[in-house]
Parts: sequence; structure tokens; C-alpha cells
Amino acid sequence: MYTDTIFDANDLFDRGRHYKGKAGFVLLASEQTIEDDMFRLFPEGIGLHFARVASTDDITVERQAELADELTRAASTLVPDGDLDIVTYACTSGSLILGEDRVFKALKKGAPSACATSLITAVLKALRALDVTRLAVVTPYLDEVNLLEKTYLEDRGFVVTRIAGLNLKHDSDMVKVRPDRIADFARSVDSSDAEAIFISCGALRSVDIVDQLERDLGKPVICSNQAMAWDVLRSLNTSEKIDGFGTLLRNY
Repeated sequence: MYTDTIFDANDLFDRGRHYKGKAGFVLLASEQTIEDDMFRLFPEGIGLHFARVASTDDITVERQAELADELTRAASTLVPDGDLDIVTYACTSGSLILGEDRVFKALKKGAPSACATSLITAVLKALRALDVTRLAVVTPYLDEVNLLEKTYLEDRGFVVTRIAGLNLKHDSDMVKVRPDRIADFARSVDSSDAEAIFISCGALRSVDIVDQLERDLGKPVICSNQAMAWDVLRSLNTSEKIDGFGTLLRNY
């Protein structure tokens, strides 16, 4: 048994695997897509840490509005040594239903040293980076959620040319929607007066089709998980461009 230090402290440690930063994601309990997408989209050197809120499978306005305290609890479990750089509420509908200010406050209470953001915040930043104001919106949601999303976007200066949803209530159904059907649905909602398409919801496997859909439509396509990855990367001052997932990650 060694009783003396055999390494100089300056020689014992390196920067660790997560030398570019550490990002925390607060997910719904039912979420089954985001973790896979984040590990697929992020480059080496960034730590991805996940926690979940206690929630039901229902994606309704009533259920999403109840989760503020759960955000604080979940965020408090993410790298609790204070070494987390950014924490995001990884739910598009949930973050707009609660509202960004309320989300930020709840996350900061749980992870006070981290920058707080949300998925809807990432989408708004992405649309502004692309200099887009008129957009068609595709969702898997019920009409009650779509109405709130349309209002939220329009209150922040965007023109929603059309919004349409698949009228799905359960997160466990949203994760099973075929990517090719997401693309077909987006094409049906698109119009000539829309400058871009926004495919809303982190549960949808939209990153699988975003690049090809942009080529087919000749306009930018933003989807939730692509926008969230981009926002976290830029917040960590990582300028790496990522090919294969649309204009946003490739050029901005």
C-alpha cells in the first residue's frame, strides 16, 4: 500500500474527456429520441449529461404546465459539482407552454452555475441566424398545443404561414413516426410564401431527413434537435460545422 504521493499533481491530471465543455439536458420521462440525436450530432470533447422530469406520456397543455418544479429537481442532479456549462430544457412544447423566463428560472435554481436555455429558445435563435421571418410549422401535436406555438412564434416577430399537426397526444407515439412520413407531411404544409420550414418536437426523428428535405424544397429546414445542438455548440463557443443535418449546422 502506497503511503506517499508518487505523482506530481501537475502530471497526474489532464483536461478529461470533456475539455470543450459540459452540457446538461433535462428531458421528459417519456423521451426516447433526443439522447440518440445529441450523441450523433455533437463532436468529441463535449460532455453530454441527461436528467429526466417525472411526467406522464401525455403531451397536453395541462400536463406540460405542471412541470416547473420538476425542472429544478432534474437540473440539480446534472454534474452537481458546479462544473456544468449549460443546461437546457429539451422539450419544444414544454418550454413554450411554461415560457422561457419561467424555464430559465427553474433551471437556474437547480443548476445555478450553468447558463440556462430551452429548446424553443434554440429554435428562435436559429430562425434569426438564418434571417427568416415567414415559416411553415409542422408538429406532431394536438391543436391546443399548435395554437399556443403559433401565438408564441408570432408574438416574437415571426409570421406563421401555416401550422399543422399530426394530432398525437402521446410522446410514445411521436417517437415512432416514420422519418419519411415526417418529410411528406412537411412537403404538404410548405408553401411558396414560407421562407423556411420548422419541424417542431424533439421526439420526432427529423434529423434523419432534414438535409434531403432542404434539397427537395430549396429552402432552410429547422428541426428541434438540430437547432438545440447548434445552440448548445455556439453557447460553448465551439465553431465546428457539422455536415449532413441541414444548413444551420453546416454553415452557421
